[in-house]
Amino acid sequence: MNSSQLPAKPITRRGYADGPFGQVHYQNLGDGAPLLLLHQAPMTSSQFDYVYEPLARRGFRAIGIDMPGFGGSDATPDTPTIGDYAQVVPAVLDALGLEKAAILGHHTGALAATEAAVVFPSRVSALIINGPLLVDEAGLREFMEGLHEKEKAFHAEPEAGHIVNIVKVRDWLAKGAIPPERLSDYAVQALVGRGAYWWGHHAAFTYDQAARLPLVTQPAMILTNTGDVIHNHAPAAHALRPDFAYAALEGSGVDIVDEQPEAWADAVAAFLHPAGNTLQADITA
Repeated sequence: MNSSQLPAKPITRRGYADGPFGQVHYQNLGDGAPLLLLHQAPMTSSQFDYVYEPLARRGFRAIGIDMPGFGGSDATPDTPTIGDYAQVVPAVLDALGLEKAAILGHHTGALAATEAAVVFPSRVSALIINGPLLVDEAGLREFMEGLHEKEKAFHAEPEAGHIVNIVKVRDWLAKGAIPPERLSDYAVQALVGRGAYWWGHHAAFTYDQAARLPLVTQPAMILTNTGDVIHNHAPAAHALRPDFAYAALEGSGVDIVDEQPEAWADAVAAFLHPAGNTLQADITA
């Protein structure tokens, strides 16, 4: 993706639901089978700007949710958990008059989607885990002593130095594949939340997804891309649930929805049919 390849952002329908921690902001596009989208941290439902329209073309009603403390959604009163993030799913479904929907989460959102599928099985028809994260004791200790301390120390700096740092990190993660306009957008998304900057990754790394995966009863797929920094967690998660479908896109970085929007939407649609059916065979793109 370069500057000339950036399409116009779609005009989505926006709204608010009354959730357990206050207002929950969501946006949606399309009139097909409902598909909830939960974003990575620290971003918003605008992470999916360039896949709302491809999903709508494939027969879905794509519904992006700002999880508590992100974007336009009110924050939890205390340090949130992945369980707290999952709590907003029924609120949005109720606001839209939907009995159930398929759900897809990316990175932190993938953990929240997993938890929503476990806690609200009657409201979630199918699950797509786009970037699982299996954290053992060593991984948690490394996070708490490293990234966690850096994020807790995050603060506004003169001449917008903190924004420059966000852009530099995201450019590194994207391996230079994302244009400056979108990198700037990433930084804005990271800073508009109502919660503490460090909350999202703290919730993610303190969540035991390995213990929750056996409790998922819905048809599910693990979706990954080989250039993702946590790609190695995907085959490990699949080993825990070999009955889950598995799709691996080639290359790209963390921002797979921006780098390969059509291929990504194809992988989603190959698993989730608008009629609500699922493909159980493994897919490799």
